[in-house]
Amino acid sequence: MSHAADVNGHTVGQRIGYTRVSTVAQTLDQQNDALAKAGVSKTFSDTMSGARDDRPGLAALMEYVREGDTVVVWKLDRLGRNMLHILQTVNELTDHGVTLVSVTDGIDSSTPAGRMMIGVLESLAEYERELTIERTALKRAASRAIGTKFGRPRKVNDAEDIATAKRMKADGHTGRAIARYLGVSRATLYRYLAV
Repeated sequence: MSHAADVNGHTVGQRIGYTRVSTVAQTLDQQNDALAKAGVSKTFSDTMSGARDDRPGLAALMEYVREGDTVVVWKLDRLGRNMLHILQTVNELTDHGVTLVSVTDGIDSSTPAGRMMIGVLESLAEYERELTIERTALKRAASRAIGTKFGRPRKVNDAEDIATAKRMKADGHTGRAIARYLGVSRATLYRYLAV
């Protein structure tokens, strides 16, 4: 069944590819061959690390695809820097009625097995997120136990500095001069003078 093309030459129901390599020393040949065998008619590409958020090829793909299209990738890891980012992209595609096919991983979001695999990946991503939160909390607790302080250090940290500031204020020095002497902003100085 053929569909009429829009002003950009886009035909609904297209198989659109996305390829990515991390460095210019790598080639897209293997990915392009696999996508050609999968019936892809148009491909968007990036040559940059998956860790970068500003991938123009992926952004152009997301702008181009329409409901009813199928996005084909060589492997799911081409879509993002980690499981959470990959799933964010997968969910964005499926929310817009776009099917996702990963040739090497054998995932097709239009099939029950493919949807189940994406569900498993979402569970793993949630598990990864919770482990990260837990590890961060444990590291913070361990650091506090050995005396590490978090947050910005107090600029005026003892009663002597506050007494000096009050004495200078009483002697007629300006807030600007006192703040400069103590090495703090005027806002910080006024907070401590109000104590």
